Amino acid sequence: MGYQAVGLDLDGTLFDHRGAVAAAVDAFTIWLGAPTSEQTRALWTAAEEEQFEQWRAGRITFQEQRRCRLQSFLPAIQVKVPQNESELDALFEQYLLRYRAEWCPFPDAVELLATLHRQQVPVGVLSNGNHEQQLDKRASIGLARYIDVVCTSELIGFAKPDPRAFHALAKGLGVEPADLVFLGDNPEHDIAGARAAGIRAGLVERGASPEVDLFGALATAQ
Repeated sequence: MGYQAVGLDLDGTLFDHRGAVAAAVDAFTIWLGAPTSEQTRALWTAAEEEQFEQWRAGRITFQEQRRCRLQSFLPAIQVKVPQNESELDALFEQYLLRYRAEWCPFPDAVELLATLHRQQVPVGVLSNGNHEQQLDKRASIGLARYIDVVCTSELIGFAKPDPRAFHALAKGLGVEPADLVFLGDNPEHDIAGARAAGIRAGLVERGASPEVDLFGALATAQ
């Protein structure tokens, strides 16, 4: 095989975050009484990415980034913004209910992880997401039994593409970086970051033509 352990990104690699967000934003927007469209989904995604990076950089708390997302999104769809933080939090919970209802793994995720499990290959996840939520995703989409280690930037203090994040994953899996292969969907955070850490990496390309799934990414990792 040429590797002793496999590391993977979660959102966009094992877990269909983009699909869950699109469905949840549509349902949430309709619940708010506003029309939904490709533009409203793009507005939400832009707010999510901007505020998530603010949280990851340590400028705001995780709860504050959720409030900021609403404060950016709601005026854009002509919905009044609650002035009270508790009301903002309660409103975001309505989105979360719809987001969580859409959680699912990509079709090849269970197949690959089950194969690695049978081969007794340790598997770890490295994510820049919130630790509690990533653990919840892992369990809710049926992958917990196959994943030995979960490293999040919140837990280890380093975020992808920092090589130290990948070294922390290798250490958690009990292997040297050269004996680890990493799969992810982000060319900069996942692939360039892993390779800078001395780890072979394979790019997962969902929706590309041709598409590269987890098995393809593992087979072509370098």
